[in-house]
Amino acid sequence: MTMDGIIAAIRADEMNHKFEEEGQSPLFVAPETARILIVGQAPGAKAMQKGLYWDDASGDRLRAFMGMDRDTFYNSGKIAVVPMDFYFPGRGKSGDLPPRKGFAQKWHEPILKLCPDIRLTILIGQYAQSYYLGDRTQKNVTETVRHFRDYAPECFPIVHPSPRNRLWMAKNPWFETEVLPELKKAVTDALSDQ
Repeated sequence: MTMDGIIAAIRADEMNHKFEEEGQSPLFVAPETARILIVGQAPGAKAMQKGLYWDDASGDRLRAFMGMDRDTFYNSGKIAVVPMDFYFPGRGKSGDLPPRKGFAQKWHEPILKLCPDIRLTILIGQYAQSYYLGDRTQKNVTETVRHFRDYAPECFPIVHPSPRNRLWMAKNPWFETEVLPELKKAVTDALSDQ
């Protein structure tokens, strides 16, 4: 199946009718030339309105975490962004609702078959880490991120780059001193022609 065929199938899937009727379109990107896959939770309301993933303060921090400029992130053809759900799931009592169960299971595999050169998968947060790492995750996101070397070189778990996580960063200074330099190196290695 081609990417256009997959997108048409996603839009026609009855589990997505409500979102399509609201004017949402599936928000992800997976160029055939991608070397790095970023898996997060789901697009936020602003991303869905703009039709552009990671175009906010969290995206700025994510690019800083990766040591990457905006042009490379959006225009190089080397970055795939395939979240656990491609539609904004709505708001709950304490923030955005989680991605829908079964969505990633249905769509990630056929999409990623069309991206044969992925060298590094960055897993942002609990849902992506649980899905891709399974029973290899630690007791919580903090511990999974602390043990990032256990998942190298294929996967790299990180916390969400939201400015709301400043307190978490302050409580866990090892993330900035130990994890981020290794993430930047992994990104550079994945993008290199070696």
